Amino acid sequence: MRQTTLTLIRVIAFALTLAFWWWLLQQSFSPLVNLICIVGTLLVIFPTVWVGRKLLDMKPTIAQVAWVTTAVHAILMVLLGTAIIKAIQTGDTWRGLVIPIPRSLGIVLVYITGVIALLAVANLALRGLGAPFAIALSRRLATDWLYSWTRNPMVLATLVWLVAVGLWLQSTLFVVWILALVAPALIVFLKVYEERELEIRFGEAYRTYKAKTSFLWPRKSRA
Repeated sequence: MRQTTLTLIRVIAFALTLAFWWWLLQQSFSPLVNLICIVGTLLVIFPTVWVGRKLLDMKPTIAQVAWVTTAVHAILMVLLGTAIIKAIQTGDTWRGLVIPIPRSLGIVLVYITGVIALLAVANLALRGLGAPFAIALSRRLATDWLYSWTRNPMVLATLVWLVAVGLWLQSTLFVVWILALVAPALIVFLKVYEERELEIRFGEAYRTYKAKTSFLWPRKSRA
């Protein structure tokens, strides 16, 4: 009964988030509100991760992980989605140095990196029996294919995709935004929260995998 309730909550949260993203795409905000969406939402990720970690450490059980991770992922999905949507929508208007790369090359890179991101999602679904953003927590540890090169292929692919978007927009400020705010927010989430919850759920298997596989930058796992 409890698992059914949690699954229903995840489905509803995901549906509401998609609806919110769709609404957000239709909105035209003032520069100040856009700035809050692009910068402020990412800053909120840090305390969200900290609170989530505290809740895990208070009661490090699999049941606690399931509920807390559902909440943390739902909040992060809203925050990160808001920042990315508004950044892409307004990126053309950001002042700063123009990256001297043809936009046609940028859009090709966007498609290529987008495919890689989808492959990372498929990898988790097929080998870990899970889906991102706690839609379905992985039922087993994904350690092969892309996950044999890096423990976080989805985050890496997302960051590379965003850089490709910045090249397409020819915006130096967009790339700086990714490196200065998006990447740190995601890395803090992975190091502070996700590694802890995976350790609780998978124990020694995860610790062994963590010891031999790169955190982010791809490198073949050590035997």
